[in-house]
Amino acid sequence: MAGLSAFSAQNTLAASNPNYGITGQMAPELDVPYWIDAEGNDTQFKLADQRGKFVFMKCWQAWCPGCHSRGFPTLQKVTEAFIDEPKVLTLGIQTTFEGFSTNSKNRVREMQLRYDLPILMGHDTGKGKRHERPTTMLNYRTGGTPWLILVAPDGKVIFDDYHINTENAIAFLRTEVAKLA
Repeated sequence: MAGLSAFSAQNTLAASNPNYGITGQMAPELDVPYWIDAEGNDTQFKLADQRGKFVFMKCWQAWCPGCHSRGFPTLQKVTEAFIDEPKVLTLGIQTTFEGFSTNSKNRVREMQLRYDLPILMGHDTGKGKRHERPTTMLNYRTGGTPWLILVAPDGKVIFDDYHINTENAIAFLRTEVAKLA
């Protein structure tokens, strides 16, 4: 996809460290046990059901300063740009890998309302009582939060890193969605 590198930020972690990100690979199914819809109701979600769409995911924690200063504003802008576009789905996942009492399930709806995000939101705390890393972090090899992932309509990950140039990402998605029509 031409133009993809134009929306990534310079000196990204995944670009400089092969231990992060899975760009170019097929997107693993999300193993997130808790999802809410735009109204805050419990729901289910399967990434496999989204083939034919771009899926823009933001991984976050409620107490993460970068999530509030950069991640949520990016998610808001992308959501607003494509809220009525059926070929683009935006969603947020709280990938709790620390601060389990603060980054709780209740914070998912709180952040959805705080940032006026009428989108799917999930809560991934990993497996077991020892609070192992969330499966989203493990499967997508994220480096923490905020983390942004873009999955193409064919199911391949085309961006998987910390920061993104929001305006360029929106322009890229508009161009690519027009090609799908």
